[in-house]
Amino acid sequence: FVKQWIKHTNPKSRGVWSEIKLEQSASEVKRPGERVKMLCTLSGYSLTSYNIFWIRQRPGRALEWIGYMSTGNNSPSYGSSFQSRFIMTEEDSSSRQYLEIKSLTAEDSAVYFCARESTVTENRRTAVQKHLNSHVT
Repeated sequence: FVKQWIKHTNPKSRGVWSEIKLEQSASEVKRPGERVKMLCTLSGYSLTSYNIFWIRQRPGRALEWIGYMSTGNNSPSYGSSFQSRFIMTEEDSSSRQYLEIKSLTAEDSAVYFCARESTVTENRRTAVQKHLNSHVT
């Protein structure tokens, strides 16, 4: 999972570090034609303040922007290549984000990431990684 440490500065204090966590479900192996549902659990910040992005990286390829969830109102937006078989949903007051892929194909083999807004930007449907003060464990 990915942990981010963000410093919240208050003029009356020295600043407080809070832990922001996005934890993803374990890897799965599926056969063509099956479906998979991935989970991203969020904690450590106001959940409706940031959109959640889904990105994938196929072997030897660049990052691909799947889409994002406007958290708190279960309102997904999809990249043009991901509108038919990919379904983003949320539950539990936005703290549980899901990406489901139906009718899997070999082309769906990839590493899938969830990311909070401001760690990844979407520009012309191209995923771009922004480097913050974070680490991956």
